[in-house]
Amino acid sequence: MSAAAARFDVVVIGAGPVGLVAALRAGDLGARTALVARDEIGGMAAHDGPVPVRTLAHAARLVRDARQLGRYGIAVGEPAIDYARLLGRVREVVDEVRERALFGEQLEAAHVTVYEDAGAARFAGDHVLVTEGGLRLAADKIILCTGGAGRRLGVPGFELTATHSDAWSLTRVPPSLIVVGGGATGVQVASIFNAFGARVELCEAGARILASEDEDVSLAVAEAFRQSGIGVHEAFGAIERFEATAGGVRMVFANDGARGALEAALAVVAIGWTANTGGLALDVAGVELDACGFVRVDAHLGTSAPHVFAAGDVTGRLMLVPQALQDGFVAATNAVRGAAMTIDGTVAPIGSFTDPEYGQVGLTEAQARARYDVLATRVRFDGTTRTIIDGRTFGFCKLVVDRGTRRIVGCHVVGERAVEIVQVAAVAMAGGLAVDALARIPLSFPTYAGMLGRAAAIAARRLGSDPARDELLTTV
Repeated sequence: MSAAAARFDVVVIGAGPVGLVAALRAGDLGARTALVARDEIGGMAAHDGPVPVRTLAHAARLVRDARQLGRYGIAVGEPAIDYARLLGRVREVVDEVRERALFGEQLEAAHVTVYEDAGAARFAGDHVLVTEGGLRLAADKIILCTGGAGRRLGVPGFELTATHSDAWSLTRVPPSLIVVGGGATGVQVASIFNAFGARVELCEAGARILASEDEDVSLAVAEAFRQSGIGVHEAFGAIERFEATAGGVRMVFANDGARGALEAALAVVAIGWTANTGGLALDVAGVELDACGFVRVDAHLGTSAPHVFAAGDVTGRLMLVPQALQDGFVAATNAVRGAAMTIDGTVAPIGSFTDPEYGQVGLTEAQARARYDVLATRVRFDGTTRTIIDGRTFGFCKLVVDRGTRRIVGCHVVGERAVEIVQVAAVAMAGGLAVDALARIPLSFPTYAGMLGRAAAIAARRLGSDPARDELLTTV
């Protein structure tokens, strides 16, 4: 006879950032809540995503900055990477984040029961879950936060390639690297290992890298990558196979009937994500998947099963930590209080810590022109004070403004501190500020955020304004 199931109001499956927030929110609302982690809490974001990636990107930034010290009269030698020591620092950071920044005290205060290292979970009934570790849990509501995994290529020799996860755990920097996929993950891998001294070939099947970004961003990042020595191959064709070589791996591809090949010590494939749903037995609970294999959700993050919600990467929406956190909050609120909160209309700034950085919030210029009468203004990094001081003059800040409402509908930045700059734009957009109001804020000088004020002032002048608006001339 099977053991009785522990009973909860809400069970959250998956303890990455989205699961942590979902469990904390449900507990705060008074629900008896359990959080089930297959392994350690923290998920990919802590162990295989933004935390280790950002740590490596910081090391790459330090290498870049060290090479500039001579311009400021500071005598140093050429920096060299001790990759084993760097990985030691990555592990230190991951451990410290896990200890200090993963809501441990808050979860305890909210009386959330945490099951760590429970193994994979699956439905054993509509409201019953069992895990490989022997847990048996029953819940009125269940929230799926199981995340995603790298997508595989169905070509011969794929087993010879690595994932971005393998790239972070190498014992040394490879002398050469092929990166397949010019999305956010691929460009980060390419940028980091280029800074560490690897010869990198970045291959994108589409017309441009960073295809989801504003076209000006894609073009600028590609230009900067090429200037830094990265081989950028856009619309390179279709991969036929991977082959082992004496020094690593060869990628054979075809383009318009012509065959080509690239060789490197390592090939990393980063072509998108699939949902971690295998083994969950979702059909037992009546949870449906969409055509791409992600859990189908509505605007309330409810699934086809009324008692099951899903949040984060497993849904295939914007597969980024900040958006996942929002999803977790919304899903848990609706699971406890009923479907009232939606995910629509959220201002969602995103960006990547490449060199150069890029960031965006809102609509691209092309998207905005399809909906509104648009004014776009650009401020170049080589014409602003702080960037000149810091010697970081590559890039631009673009604002996209709806002429009718005078509100910002998009902001796109390439260059130093790009990710931070778009956060300021996101706050302005979320607050519904007219571009004139943003232009009137006396941002500190000289700062990177100040160029956002300059772009806003340029837009206000071009739109035409009353005398009160004309009084301020923003200087950056």
